[in-house]
Amino acid sequence: MKEQQPVRIFKSDFLESFSHIHPWQVAVFWSLVEVFLVFRITRTFPADSSGWLYIPIGIVIGVFLWTFAEYSLHRWLFHHEAKTEAGKKVFFMFHGVHHSQPMVKTRLVMPFPVSVPLALAFFGLFQLIGGRFLNRPEWVAPLFAGFIAGYMIYDLGHYAFHHFPIKRGYLAWIRKHHMRHHGSENHLRFGVSSPLWDYVFGTMPRPSG
Repeated sequence: MKEQQPVRIFKSDFLESFSHIHPWQVAVFWSLVEVFLVFRITRTFPADSSGWLYIPIGIVIGVFLWTFAEYSLHRWLFHHEAKTEAGKKVFFMFHGVHHSQPMVKTRLVMPFPVSVPLALAFFGLFQLIGGRFLNRPEWVAPLFAGFIAGYMIYDLGHYAFHHFPIKRGYLAWIRKHHMRHHGSENHLRFGVSSPLWDYVFGTMPRPSG
């Protein structure tokens, strides 16, 4: 079957090029960010050997925080119902184009003009809360490393859900969960890598029968 021609978002070829991205670019770029964060962890590591405990704990908490950020961004930002024509165009660029053409390969992962500013904003938030308010700067890098790992699982998993025939286990179940969001339940099932917050916020449909 012939692949669908992507909807054009910008008149400028230069700007239009930034609306397309391949999953390998996400994998390479954010893996390098993870390497940098590991370097940061080693530089801010407490001399006390008991400090090793905060690294795996921080990473796990960071992944958990990502699942909440993923749900929140998807539900309240990407699915925001704008009232003005200009707003509708902006949110179509953010996410509506994906629902319009869910199988276009170069629009299944988050482009850098969106992901990098969001990552910087979250890193600033981690620095503010962890480094300033809680006075625990050594926690910032492990938490953010877990957060970025959660993001990579989400983004690369999202691509796989749309283009790989996953038939068994949790991945098959969560893929079906996401595909139903693209069908008649696009006002529900906002979790992509995890349904946790759909249960918490009541956007998981009740079992029929």
